[in-house]
Amino acid sequence: MKKETICIQGGYVPGNGDPRQIPIIQSTTFKYDSADEMAKLFDLEADGYFYSRCGNPTCDMVAKKIAELEGGTAALLTGSGMAANLLAFFNIAGAGDHVVSSSTIYGGTYNILSTTMKRMGVECTFVDPDCSEEELNAAFKENTKFVFGETIANPALTVLDIEKFAKAAHSHGVPLIVDNTFATPINCNPFKFGADIITHSTTKYMDGHGAALGGCIVDSGNFDWTKYPEKFKDLCTPDESYHGVIYTEKFGLGGAYIAKANAQLMRDLGTVQSPFNAYILNLGLESLPVRVARHCENALAVAKALEENPNVTWVNYAGLPGNKYYDRAQKYMPNGTCGVVSFGIKGGKPAAEKFMAALKVASIETHVADARTCCLHPASTTHRQMTDEQLIEAGVPGDLIRYSTGLENAEDLINDLNQALASI
Repeated sequence: MKKETICIQGGYVPGNGDPRQIPIIQSTTFKYDSADEMAKLFDLEADGYFYSRCGNPTCDMVAKKIAELEGGTAALLTGSGMAANLLAFFNIAGAGDHVVSSSTIYGGTYNILSTTMKRMGVECTFVDPDCSEEELNAAFKENTKFVFGETIANPALTVLDIEKFAKAAHSHGVPLIVDNTFATPINCNPFKFGADIITHSTTKYMDGHGAALGGCIVDSGNFDWTKYPEKFKDLCTPDESYHGVIYTEKFGLGGAYIAKANAQLMRDLGTVQSPFNAYILNLGLESLPVRVARHCENALAVAKALEENPNVTWVNYAGLPGNKYYDRAQKYMPNGTCGVVSFGIKGGKPAAEKFMAALKVASIETHVADARTCCLHPASTTHRQMTDEQLIEAGVPGDLIRYSTGLENAEDLINDLNQALASI
C-alpha cells in the first residue's frame, strides 16, 4: 500500500464486529486462567500480554503502523523521542564501547551521547556531517558499536548524506541509526539508502498537535548481527536475565533488535508510551501526509520571504534553490524536507529576543513540528547547556532562530514575521 493508505489502514485490521478505530486498552495487567499460560509469555514462548510495561495491544498496533510506513520489520513505542534514542543506543552499546555521531544533532541527543552515555562508560566521537569519507572512517575504533545522525538536523537543518554514513558504518561492521523525526517517513525513507535503525520523536509531526509525548524505534531487519557475534554479544549469546534466550536465534534478524529492546531494556528502564498517548498518536498519523505537505509549502513561502527581509542576515532551508543542502535534499527527499526554517537576525541575541517578544501569531515554545507555528532561540534554551565551541560544532550560532511553520495561512505567517522583524 502507498503511505497515504498505510496512515489510515495500517497496523490494525478489525475483525467482524470489532471497533473500527484502534481500541484503547488502558490496563496495566492482563488476566490468564493458569500460571502455565503466563509462564509461556515470560519465557517468550507465546505471543500475548501480561503487563503493559512489557507490551500493550494499543501501543503495538501503532508501532506496527509506523514500521509499515518506514518499511521496517519491527518497531517499539517509547515514552518520548529521547527515550527512543537512549534505548536504541543502549541496546547495542555499553560500558567500554565507542560510537560515532554527526555533530549537528538535537541538543538533548548530543547531551545523551556526550554526557549521559559517557557516565555509562560509552565514548562518542562527533564528526562534521559534511566531512570527507576519509575523515569519517578515521573516527572509528575497534570497539565502535554504531553510527548516528539525523536526516534533517534539529535545529541546524543539516541534511545527512545517509549513503555516505551507511557505507562507512557497514565497512566497519556496525549499523547506522538515523533519527527521521523532521523528515518523517512521508518525505524520507532512510532504509532505502542503507540506514539500519530509525528513531522518531512521535511528539513532533507524527502526533502533530502538541498533545502527546512519544517516541518510536524501527528496525529494518537488514543488519546481520550474527556476522559479528563478538561485537554484538548481547544479541548473539544467551541473555541470562531472560532465561538464556538468544535473540537472533529466537526472533531472527527481523525481530531480534526490537525484541531485546523490549524484553530487556523496556523491562528494566520502563520508558513506556501510554496506550492513551498511542491512541492520540494514531489520530495524528492518519492525517500525516496531508499535514506534512502543507508544512513544507508554508515553510518554503516563509523562507523566500525571509530572504528578502533586510533585518535577516541569512536563511537556512534545504528546500530553497541555492541552499547548501538543496541537491542532497532532492536526492533523499525530493517531495519536500520539513516545515522548519532557521535564520539569523541582524543584531544577534538582543535583537532576537526583541523579535520574539513582538510575534503575534507564532508562539515562543520549546516545541516544534506542530500544527501551530512555534519559534525559539535555541542558544538560550534547548542548547543552553553547550559551550560556545559546542554550539558552533552543532551548527547552532548565537543568532539562530528556529521557526517551525504550522498549518496557518502562509500570508498571515509572513505578515507576522515582517512586523516582528520591523520592531528590532
